Amino acid sequence: MKKTLKKLFALIAIVSLSAFTNIGEGNGYKIGDIATDFSLENIDGNMVSLADFKDAKGFIVVFTCNTCPYAVAYEDRIEALNKKYASQGYPVIAIMPNNTDVKPGDNMEAMKVRAKEKGFTFPYLMDKGQKIYPQYGATKTPHIYILEKTKKGNEVKYIGGIDDNYKDASLVKTKYVEDAVDALIDGKEIKQKETRAIGCSIKV
Repeated sequence: MKKTLKKLFALIAIVSLSAFTNIGEGNGYKIGDIATDFSLENIDGNMVSLADFKDAKGFIVVFTCNTCPYAVAYEDRIEALNKKYASQGYPVIAIMPNNTDVKPGDNMEAMKVRAKEKGFTFPYLMDKGQKIYPQYGATKTPHIYILEKTKKGNEVKYIGGIDDNYKDASLVKTKYVEDAVDALIDGKEIKQKETRAIGCSIKV
């Protein structure tokens, strides 16, 4: 009985720890790190790199997918971010990180269909071989990394969620990504540089 209780408490502790792990913990980029570039296939068949965006001041890199209900709930908001900030130098770059053998609903054909249905105006890239999301340290869909072009390279300025209410956009009180990008555009310090990403775990 005692052994069973010990196992039960240990399991509860592990689950609780994983649910409330801070974004800054674990592997991947931290605030101030320089993100390396990548070359990933877009839904139009072209390979896309950050270096392709010569006039960009930075990027809103979003790890997302078709099949996660959290990611789906945020699709319109991600599109709105691109429409608002791409013209100001901060385009959205969406990356699908899941293993498509595990989640066939996230394969390239499904990505093309979803992008057409939703009218995505941003690149929707496939992390083939799942090499890029571990570099960033992304664990969820959606998971956001805001980069700013500096003399050193693409510097990580924000990591975390999009806002504080995934269930209902009309009830959002704090728009983490918008606040961060607005601060960068205005040349100000980002007040909240890290938040907890809420979403589905990336499928490996």
